[in-house]
Amino acid sequence: MDVHGQVLVGFYDYRLVAISILIAVVAAYAALDLSGRISTAQGFGRFAWLSCGAVALGLGIWSMHYMGMEAYRLPVPVEYDWPTVLLSFVAAVAASAVALFIVSRKTMGMKSAVAGSLLMASGIVAMHYLGMEAMRLPAMCHYSLPLVSLSIITAIVISFVGITLLFGLRNQRGSWSSRKFGSALVIGLAIPVTHYIGMAAVTFMPSTSVSWETVHAVTVSGLSLAAIGMVTFVVLGVAILISQANRRLWAE
Repeated sequence: MDVHGQVLVGFYDYRLVAISILIAVVAAYAALDLSGRISTAQGFGRFAWLSCGAVALGLGIWSMHYMGMEAYRLPVPVEYDWPTVLLSFVAAVAASAVALFIVSRKTMGMKSAVAGSLLMASGIVAMHYLGMEAMRLPAMCHYSLPLVSLSIITAIVISFVGITLLFGLRNQRGSWSSRKFGSALVIGLAIPVTHYIGMAAVTFMPSTSVSWETVHAVTVSGLSLAAIGMVTFVVLGVAILISQANRRLWAE
């Protein structure tokens, strides 16, 4: 890990990469479970399930993103502007709300699936690049336009696949099934692809003349990462358990 020429050279902590992927898989499973509850609920109950589901899924996607960002170790100190980080979280929740709303409708035509995919992908891409914008470090970020474009296209494709799988499995009975687990695995492995393509698109050029606003900048420690991971798993776990309990009560 050193400064090579005019580029900051970092490396990945693959333990955090693995955790970020695991979070994405659990979030995908939670989305599969919650989509069925949203589609069967009525009135305020439907709104409550949709809101809670969007926050839970959004937290999962957002946590995966920041775990992935922190997995990339640079040879300079990195801080984050927390208002921008909060905005990226809002983008993740909005993307999740769009996906869950689309798949909870009685029917979903191709136009709805495509429109939902575009909106969901917009939220995911906004979350990622807002997260990058939140970074505060003595360097300038230079982006590769082809890789940025690829990350956007990938986000659209992944969103379409995710929405299609969610809609197809939303009314499946039973808490566990190989099909549901397989779909969660596909979505969970696919979501980080957009993130890591986006990370590959940026080159950090060292600069002592960079003037960042650091009033709201915070450092992410190992303890903070552990807390984010634990809270995310707890929230997603509770969401899945409540959804399954509600399914049993509804069946009875």
